[in-house]
Amino acid sequence: MKHIILGNGPAGVVAAETLRRAAPADDILLVGNEDAPPYSRMAIPYLLEGNIDEAGTYLRKADDHFDRLYIRQLRGRRAVAVNAEKHTVLFDDGHFEAYDRLLIATGSHPVRPPIPGIDLPQVQTCWTLEDARAIAAHAQPDARVLQLGAGFIGCIIMEALVKRGVQLTVVEMGDRMVPRMMTPEAGSMIKRWVEKQGVRVVTRAGVERIENGEKSPLTVTLSTGEQLDCDLLIVAAGVAPNVAFLEGTPVHVANGILVDDTMQTSVPGIYAAGDVAEAPDLFSGRHLVAAIQPNAADQARIAALNMAGQAARMSGVLAINVLDSMGMISSSFGEWQGVAGGEGVERADEVRGRYISLQFDGDVLVGATAIGLTDHVGALRGLIQAKTRLGAWKERLLETPTRFVEAFIACQRPNS
Repeated sequence: MKHIILGNGPAGVVAAETLRRAAPADDILLVGNEDAPPYSRMAIPYLLEGNIDEAGTYLRKADDHFDRLYIRQLRGRRAVAVNAEKHTVLFDDGHFEAYDRLLIATGSHPVRPPIPGIDLPQVQTCWTLEDARAIAAHAQPDARVLQLGAGFIGCIIMEALVKRGVQLTVVEMGDRMVPRMMTPEAGSMIKRWVEKQGVRVVTRAGVERIENGEKSPLTVTLSTGEQLDCDLLIVAAGVAPNVAFLEGTPVHVANGILVDDTMQTSVPGIYAAGDVAEAPDLFSGRHLVAAIQPNAADQARIAALNMAGQAARMSGVLAINVLDSMGMISSSFGEWQGVAGGEGVERADEVRGRYISLQFDGDVLVGATAIGLTDHVGALRGLIQAKTRLGAWKERLLETPTRFVEAFIACQRPNS
C-alpha cells in the first residue's frame, strides 16, 4: 500500500514514523513545500534569539533518519489538486503521484490583513526559516519594530525581538493580550508585565495604512490616528489552514478539514491531522481547529494507525495553550472561558504574579486558566481531560482554587 503525507511538519513526521512501525512493508512518501528538512516553526524564536542555528530547528537531527526508516521524501513541492476518484495528487511542478491512503497535514499560513502597504518589503511574517532570515536582517539592535498582533504566536515572537535589542511596539485589536486563550484579567496581567519589561503595548487598535516613510523605511498609521515610524513591521495576526488545493473535491472543509474521531475526512481513505484539521471537541463534540503541537502529534498517530488498518480513535480535542511571555508563564485548558449554566472562580495576586480561574459544568472541571502556577499545572489538564467527577472537591475548589493538585490526587482514590 502507498501512503502520501502532505506536510512534513510535526504532524507529518509523527504520522510517517507511526506508519512505518504499523506497516513495515508499505510505501511512504513524505512531502514538504520547503527545501529545508522537516523543522519546527515553534523553534524559530530561539533561532532569532541566537540560542540555536537553523539545524537546531530540525525535528530529527540525524541526516539519514528518514532514509533509515525507508520513508521517501519530496521537498520543495506543493500539492495543487487532489483527484479523490482517481486517488492522485497533482504537484506544482506538473507531476502526479498516486496513493492508496492520503494524509493531509499541510498546516496553516499566516494571515495578511487587507491593509494598504502590507506587501512592502519591510513587512514580514514570522512563519518560515526564510521569514526568520529576513527578520534577523532588519531587527538589529535599536531598530524600531512594530508587531501587529499579541496572540499566541505574537507573544512568542515578542520575546525573541526584545532579546535582539529592538525598540518594540505591539498593536493588538483585542482589549488585552492573547485574547483567544486568556481571560480578561489574565490577559491584562500579561500586558502590564510585558510593559514593565520595556515593550509598548497598544490594545483596542489596528493598523490602517503602511507607507514608505520620509525619514524611516515605514510610516504606519494606527486606527487611533497615531503615526509610527519603524524599520520593520511584523504581521502576527493569526493563521489560516492550507486547504486551497482541495477546492472542487468532495472533502468537506469549514474552518479546517472536517474529520471524525478516526481523523478520516468525508472521503474514505483521506485523512487530516494538525493545524489543518477540524476535529470534534472533547466536551461539546463541536468541531474546532486546535493548532498546537501536542494535538497535532496525537491526531497524526491516530490517523496513521487507521491508515495502516488498525482501529484507533481520538477521545476528543482538548484546547491546550502554554505560553512564556518574557518570563511570565501562563496556561489555559479546555473551556477556559466557561460554559453556559456553569460556575467559575477567579483569584489574582498580581504582586506575586499569580492568577487562577477554574470553570465547572456541574461537578466536572471543564476549563482553567493559570499564570505563575507552573508546579504540577498538568494536574489541571488531567482533571479536565479525564472529565473527573469532583464531588465534594468542587466546593473546596470554588473556595480555594489553588488546591487543584490535592483534588487531582484525592480523585484518583476510590471513595475520595
